[in-house]
Amino acid sequence: MKTIRIGILGLGVVGGGVIEIINRHREKMKSHAGVDLEVVRAADLTTERFAQLGLSPQQCTTDAFEVVNDPNVDIVVELIGGVGVARDLVLAAINAGKPVVTANKALLATYGEEIFNAADAKGVDIRFEASVGGGIPVLEPLTHALTGNEITRVMGIVNGTTNYMLTRMTDDGLSFDEVLKEAQDLGYAEADPTADVDGLDAAAKIAILASLAFNSRVTLDDVYAEGIRKLSATDIEYAEEIGYTVKLLGIANKLADGIDVRVHPTMIPCNHQLASVNGVYNAVYLTGDFVGDVMFFGEGAGAGAAASAVVGDLVEAARAYQSGNKVIGCTCTDNLPIRPLDTLRTRYCVRLIIEDKSGVIAQLGAVFANYGVSLKSLKQRGAAGAGQVEFIFMTHETLEADMQKVLADIAQIDAVHEVASVLRVENLD
Repeated sequence: MKTIRIGILGLGVVGGGVIEIINRHREKMKSHAGVDLEVVRAADLTTERFAQLGLSPQQCTTDAFEVVNDPNVDIVVELIGGVGVARDLVLAAINAGKPVVTANKALLATYGEEIFNAADAKGVDIRFEASVGGGIPVLEPLTHALTGNEITRVMGIVNGTTNYMLTRMTDDGLSFDEVLKEAQDLGYAEADPTADVDGLDAAAKIAILASLAFNSRVTLDDVYAEGIRKLSATDIEYAEEIGYTVKLLGIANKLADGIDVRVHPTMIPCNHQLASVNGVYNAVYLTGDFVGDVMFFGEGAGAGAAASAVVGDLVEAARAYQSGNKVIGCTCTDNLPIRPLDTLRTRYCVRLIIEDKSGVIAQLGAVFANYGVSLKSLKQRGAAGAGQVEFIFMTHETLEADMQKVLADIAQIDAVHEVASVLRVENLD
């Protein structure tokens, strides 16, 4: 059995976890998987990490390109993150004929086409299971076990931070600011939470999932992303009253005229499987023409979960390296168009703060009717302040473009104090 020599770029919590797993389970992987993995080089700017992880000075460097270019390194693991130097390092490894394992969702969602085409041209393997869903094995089944299906929908809760926050808002009625501080104190959210709470992290992940599911390139720029900053406990409370749960979903649908792909807070029925996914857990739900509905569930974040996925990729990459096979990942040959958001047809829940006086509801109804938006229900939820009341409108399925016109006109009505929230209601039939 040939020893496959590993070079790791980035020794943060995930990189450290990879080393720990290899050290602990090396003999097991030899006997069960038929591969022998050994970390021979590592790079990190924090030199204290070398000794902490039991690495010798000869194995380590602060220059990641030294690891990539080392002839004694067979497979490169990129765990630096970002889309700058990480792109250069991954392309350098590919050009050197070395397989790459990465957990870098932003890199693949931005430069995936360039990277996969380079890997295809050089005939090397690139694997990225940890880029979506942490330790949940979803990309491998999507590209192998489910290839006998036409996948028409993939959606999921793919950001553990926001799912934790929404769970706390739902269970305890806390405000966005309260749960954000709690998530930061617990280490779930960064000091700058933008990528999580504005939906950018989820957008990168659904771009990767959609690319693989539909064999068509979807980039981060293709994904409409709306986060949870504007959500209030009131929105969640009302959703519960009518049998819905609010989740931040990444959604991708393959339709006759292209791909509908988006991230936003979504009302889903409380009896749907995704509605019960709480805390920091993730879940990916997909639909195939033969397999039907399938859901993958598990810890989507954390050093252990991500490191587990990286080592799983390493084992498969090592097997392919030994046998001379390769798995490129996604050259995505179908070139399906991305549908503009304004072509979306769905239902909407709109919460307004309006003056408590006669005639206002008639004005609002006229605006909805003017754009052909049919109302399913209307509810007043009591006083919202001095001389103000809160009204919640639920529409029937309508066109996004028409709904945006409705909202623009409503905002111009003097008696409308605030368009407090607008939530899309996903059709999961």
